[in-house]
Amino acid sequence: MPITHTNAKGKTYYLHQGTTKTGKPKYYFSMERNGALAESIPAGFEIYENPNAQVFLRRIPPKIITDEERQAVEDGMRKYAEVQDYKIDVRGNAIEIHTAHQDSETFREMFTRARPDLDPTQIAAFVAQAVHYFPMMQFLLEDEQRRAFTAQRYCFIGSIDDWIDIGHGPLTRLVKRYVKHLGQESYFELF
Repeated sequence: MPITHTNAKGKTYYLHQGTTKTGKPKYYFSMERNGALAESIPAGFEIYENPNAQVFLRRIPPKIITDEERQAVEDGMRKYAEVQDYKIDVRGNAIEIHTAHQDSETFREMFTRARPDLDPTQIAAFVAQAVHYFPMMQFLLEDEQRRAFTAQRYCFIGSIDDWIDIGHGPLTRLVKRYVKHLGQESYFELF
């Protein structure tokens, strides 16, 4: 049976396998179901879906961030942030918070007005297709022994367009102090 993955936007991807010019195996996901489909995931690899629902096969990364640390950010977002439409992604030594680039409620209203014949489930599917997520804040593990982190926000000044440090210390303290600024004007005042 071929390996498939249905992403957050409801699209089904098929894992294809082939060979490189040097004869080594290569794998990739496609929405096409024809071709050489893989029957299993190669050892040491996993299916990874990024916050914008792109699907990849990647080597299983070393686990640097603990499940408890990821959960602390998730809990902090629910408790302190007003932003409701977000995704959390762990990459290497970083816990990233991605927020919707567009307002989901505006999309919902727009689709409801444009297509009154659709039920709420169908409208939700259209909204999921339209929303794009952008990394806005991250917490970098700086000291594995003490589990100390650096909080960063993304800077949108044309000459910078990069991450800037906004704080250092224990993760739970940083989450409480900074996630409340996501989606607020105060976000741009964090330095």
